[in-house]
Amino acid sequence: MAKDPLSGRGARTNASGRFERFATEAFDDGWGGAELTPLDTIVTPELAKTIISTNQSPDISFDQSINPYRGCEHGCIYCYARPNHAYVGLSPGLDFETKLFVKANAAELLEQEFSKPSYKPRTIMLGGVTDIYQPIERGYGVTRALLEVMERWRHPVALITKSQLVIRDIDILARLAERGLAKAAISVTTMQRRTARVMEPRAAAPHRRIEVIRMLAQAGVPVTVMVAPIVPAINDSEIEAILEECKKAGASSAGYVVLRLPLEIKDLFREWLNQYYPDRATRVMAIVRQMRGGRDYDPEWGKRQKGEGPYAKMIVDRFATACRRLGLDKPRLPLDHTQFRRPLEAGGQADLFAEPDCTPLRAVAEKRAAFDSDK
Repeated sequence: MAKDPLSGRGARTNASGRFERFATEAFDDGWGGAELTPLDTIVTPELAKTIISTNQSPDISFDQSINPYRGCEHGCIYCYARPNHAYVGLSPGLDFETKLFVKANAAELLEQEFSKPSYKPRTIMLGGVTDIYQPIERGYGVTRALLEVMERWRHPVALITKSQLVIRDIDILARLAERGLAKAAISVTTMQRRTARVMEPRAAAPHRRIEVIRMLAQAGVPVTVMVAPIVPAINDSEIEAILEECKKAGASSAGYVVLRLPLEIKDLFREWLNQYYPDRATRVMAIVRQMRGGRDYDPEWGKRQKGEGPYAKMIVDRFATACRRLGLDKPRLPLDHTQFRRPLEAGGQADLFAEPDCTPLRAVAEKRAAFDSDK
């Protein structure tokens, strides 16, 4: 049997983004098309102008965040960040997971932000859009550089990931957590290897994520398990099993989000369903629409994360009951905002804020070259 050229990728197509004037679609004229070849990952370093994003969403737990990468090689079919790729003229489909951007000057910009006299420390979430520990972080190291800045300034930081690579930075996270300055959330969508493989093709396997929770907890880093997303008729039967395994590993709290299908994701998700779960595709979408007032998605705050209706109420009840039984219903851990201080006050380097140049771009290029030579 011929190898699937899209093996290891989440989306099945590369449909045009919503802002493009023209759309393309496959057409078979009976002569057969050229063979598809496996898709390579292309990474473009860029110099960002700002690094801390803020939001006023009442249904998420943080109001400022940093996302060092645009696009994500994990290829999770449900990723709500996919539509963002349309803003740069790329497809939310395969482009999103193969054409990536790295913010080469992220750590420098964070130093500059912290140095402003007007800056007031509040917990910064690393991630929340694309994964900060996706595979290319091994070569570029932007996330670790950001954590080093957080430690130097004693700034509170939270992070969310579904990658085992976070263990690489357990030294920094443990030191921050000892001061009450760090916590982590690990996304565990399923315990079934086959489901994880097709739904999150380049993310860590389920048992590896449990290992991550265990290692972080043993290092003193508070860990929340995020069962996200809950997909009707795909992984909804696993809620209690996931929570039990994560509690055994050392998780101290839990949260969840039901499947969200904004903009282009609804069509990408349908293609994925028809490819991998054709026997239940109709049922899955029927429950999704029942939770969303008859639509594929309802973006209203308060509803977009949890949905509404009988199915959504059942998930609320099951999740709450399991969390109470397992002791995972603790309130969110606040981090300490009072330790923030400038490195200069402790004899740090004097020239942190030179005029921006291309040094970050050269640095990530050198890291990438070294990484490639070690393969």
